[in-house]
Amino acid sequence: MFDHLMLAVADMQKSVTFYDKALAPLGISRSPSGPAESLTNASYGLSGKRSFFLHLGDPVRGQVHIAFSASSRKQVDAFYEAALSAGGRDNGAPGIRKYHPGYYAAFILDPDGCNVEVVCHHTSA
Repeated sequence: MFDHLMLAVADMQKSVTFYDKALAPLGISRSPSGPAESLTNASYGLSGKRSFFLHLGDPVRGQVHIAFSASSRKQVDAFYEAALSAGGRDNGAPGIRKYHPGYYAAFILDPDGCNVEVVCHHTSA
């Protein structure tokens, strides 16, 4: 298992705006560090444990897949709507996937084209 993940992003303001809104339904928040337009790094996490980081740099495009856990299908749906309204591009609407019973997920492409998934493994809503 990984301890943390860092992504390079081409436009920090655009990426922070996207991830702030898209991850909020999961209870994941950004550590306060100033206005997005002055940032070169940003960190996100739950309950003070930061494990997802962004830094300004040359992003890997189209080859990155990140999956965040959701505690309910409702959270998956809320992520999907929030991510779309934050400028994400649809890459798979919320729904059951055939990976295993109860695999409910949604997929969004972030501002740099990374595939961001949110998944709930419960068999009920």
